[in-house]
Amino acid sequence: MTAHQTQTPALPASRVARATAWLSRLPSAVKCLVKACAVLAGLMALVAVITAPLELERQFAFAGLCFVCLLVLRKVPGRLAVLMMITLSLLATLRYVYWRLTDTLGFDNWLDMIFGYGLVAAETYALIVLAFGYMQTAWPLKRKPKILTIAPEQWPVVDVFVPTYNEDLSIVKLTVLAAQAMDWPRDKLRVHLLDDGRREAFREFARQIGVNYIVRDNNRHAKAGNLNEALKVTDGEFVAIFDADHVPTRSFLQVAMGWFLKDANLALLQTPHFFFSPDPFEKNLDTFRSVPNEGELFYGLVQDGNDLWNATFFCGSCAVIRRTHLLEVGGVAVETVTEDAHTALKLNRKGYNTAYLAIPQAAGLATESLSRHISQRIRWARGMAQIFRTDNPFFGKGLSFGQRVCYVNAMLHFFYGLPRLVFLTAPLAYLIFGAQIFHASALMITAYVLPHIFHASLTNSRIQGRFRHSFWNEVYESVLAWYIMRPVLMALINPKFGGFNVTDKGGIIDKEYFDWKLARPYIVLLTLNLIGLGCGVFGLIWGQPGAEVTILINLAWTVYNIIITSAAVAVASETRQVRTEPRVRAELPVKLTTSDGQVIDCTTVDFSQSGVGLQLPEPGLVDKGASVQVTLLRNNQTCVLPANVVFAKGRTAGARFKPLTLRQQSDMVRMTFSRADTWAQAWGSSKPDTPLGALRDVSAIGVRGMLDLARATFAALRHRRYARPSTPPLNTSLDPQ
Repeated sequence: MTAHQTQTPALPASRVARATAWLSRLPSAVKCLVKACAVLAGLMALVAVITAPLELERQFAFAGLCFVCLLVLRKVPGRLAVLMMITLSLLATLRYVYWRLTDTLGFDNWLDMIFGYGLVAAETYALIVLAFGYMQTAWPLKRKPKILTIAPEQWPVVDVFVPTYNEDLSIVKLTVLAAQAMDWPRDKLRVHLLDDGRREAFREFARQIGVNYIVRDNNRHAKAGNLNEALKVTDGEFVAIFDADHVPTRSFLQVAMGWFLKDANLALLQTPHFFFSPDPFEKNLDTFRSVPNEGELFYGLVQDGNDLWNATFFCGSCAVIRRTHLLEVGGVAVETVTEDAHTALKLNRKGYNTAYLAIPQAAGLATESLSRHISQRIRWARGMAQIFRTDNPFFGKGLSFGQRVCYVNAMLHFFYGLPRLVFLTAPLAYLIFGAQIFHASALMITAYVLPHIFHASLTNSRIQGRFRHSFWNEVYESVLAWYIMRPVLMALINPKFGGFNVTDKGGIIDKEYFDWKLARPYIVLLTLNLIGLGCGVFGLIWGQPGAEVTILINLAWTVYNIIITSAAVAVASETRQVRTEPRVRAELPVKLTTSDGQVIDCTTVDFSQSGVGLQLPEPGLVDKGASVQVTLLRNNQTCVLPANVVFAKGRTAGARFKPLTLRQQSDMVRMTFSRADTWAQAWGSSKPDTPLGALRDVSAIGVRGMLDLARATFAALRHRRYARPSTPPLNTSLDPQ
C-alpha cells in the first residue's frame, strides 16, 4: 500500500543527520513510548478543548473563530487543508455532543424522555457515521493502472463469467459480445454464459458466437451459487465477473491485470459501476449527468478511500478475482444476500489484498422505476445487516483497524432508516406535543448546533463535492428510509430472514403516473411537517411570550424537512420511458453513404443497439425513409451497418439499423459500447458542489413535488368522481342473487 506523506520544509543536512542519528540510537521500546506520549498528549489537549465549559458569548466567539478558519481552509488546495477541516468539524461536533449529553437531558416527564432520548440515539448514530466516513474518505489512494510489462504470450488465462437469470437476451447479448471483444489473447480469453434461467435461446446464441454455455439443475444460493458452479468446471488463473447488463470495454483486462502481476497477494481488483441510463432519481427529477447519482459517491470516493486501508469491497460485477485465493475462502460467499461484500470481507480476513481502480471500464443499465430501485436497495440493506450480525468486522481475526472501520461503516450506513425518520419528525415533538427535547436556552442550542451543522456540511462538500452534492444525501435516504428500516431490523433479529431477489433491468414505462403506494410514507411525513408548521406559526402568534426563538428554531428545522420530504414525493412521479434500449450520448465520427453513392461525413449525437442519432454538416442531406449505410470509424477500423433514416429535421437525423448479423452486431458493440473513452468522459463530470446552489436545486424540486402531489390528488379525485358507479336498482325478485 502506498503511504502518502505531506511535504515539510527542508532542514539543513547537519540537523537532519543529527536528528536521524539520535533517533536511531533509541531502543525500539523508547521510540514506542515517545510516540505513545505524543498521542496521549494530543488526546488530552483534544479532550480539554471539547469539554471546556464556555459562557454563551465565549462559545459564540470560539465557534466564530473556528468557522473563519474553516472558510479560509476551504480555499486552500491539498490534502493537509482537508485534514485540518476534518479536525475542526470533529471538534465542533464533539463539543456539541458533550454539551448535549451533559447539559440538555434533564427531562421532566415520560413524553420528553421518549422524544429526547430517541433524538440522542439518532444523533449518536450520525456522529459515528460522520467520524468513520471522514476516516474512510480523507485520503483516497487514487491508484493508477499498472502497465503489463511481460509479453502477451505470458499473460494469464482469464475466465469471464456473465451470470444471468431472467434478463432479456438483447441485454445479455450486448455484454457477451463486448466480453468477446476485450483486447486479450484469444487463446487466453474464455467467455462463459451462466444461465440460471436454462433458456434454449441463450444456449443457441452461445453456440452461434462460440462462447461456453453453463447451466445447473437448481438455483440454490442464486447468483453466488451460479458463480460457484462455474468455478467447478473452469480452470483459468483469474475470473472476471460482469452482471448481465454490464458491458465491459475492450481495455478492461489490460487496465486491470497489471496489479495482479505486480502483487502476488492481490486477490481482488474492483472497478466502478458506471451507468449509461438514468436511475429513477435522475429520470424522474431530470438530473441525469447534472447532479451525481446515488451510487457515484461510493464508486467515486468511498471505494478509493477504502483502497488506502486495503479494504476495497467486491461489488459483484466489473471485477477480477484470483481463482486460488477465491477458492481458499470457499468460493463466492453464500451465507448472506450480499455475496459480493461478504466475499471481500473473507478475502481480507485471510490476509489477502484488495484493490480499486477508479476508472470506468464497464457500463450498465440503472434500474428504471422507483419500485425496482427500492427493491434492489432493500436487498443490499438486508445483506449488509446479515453480515453485521453473523460476521461482524469489528470482531474476529485477520483485519486491521482501518479495514474494520471501512467495513463497519459500510454496514452502518444501511441502518439510517430509523435515524432518518427521527430527524424528519423531531421538531414536531415540540411544535405539536410541546415536548422539551432540549433542556437549554434557544441561544445556547444555536451556539452549539450551528457550528456542528456548518462544519460538517462544508467539510463534506469539500471532500465529496465532485461525487455528491450537498443535501442530496437527505433526499436519497428519505426516499428509502421507510422501506429499508424493517428488513434491516429483521435481519439483525433473524439473519436468515429474506431471500435473494434479482433486479429487473430493461423495459419501458409507457405513461407518466404518480406511484401512490410508494409515495405514501413521504406523503405522511410531509403532512405531519405541514401540520407542525401550522402549529408553530400559531404558537408564534398566539403562544406563550418568551418562546419565540425556540419556536423559530423548530420552524426552521420543519421547513427544511418539508423541502426534503416534498423532494422525496417528486421522485414518486414516474416519467415515461418509451425506449427499451437507452441511448448513450457520444460524438463519434461516422460516414453516411446514401443509396446514390453520396458519402456524408458526420458525427453521432447518441447511439444504442438499434440505431444512431446523427449531426449532419448541413440540413437536407438525407430524407426520412431513405436507405443508408452507416460506417463507424475508430482509428484504422471501420464497421459498416445497413440502416433506414427514421427522422430527419434540419441538421439532425436518426437512423435505425436493419436486422444485423451476429458479426455486424459484434462489430457495432466493439466500435461503440466497448470504447473506454465514452464512459471516462462522463465520469465525475457533474458541476462542482456549492451548498447554497444545491439547497436551491433541492428546494426547487421540493416545490415541484408539491405541485406533482396536488395534480395527482386532483386527478385521482376527478377519476373517482367520474368512475363512481350509479346506484343499482332495487332488486325485488325472489332470486337471492
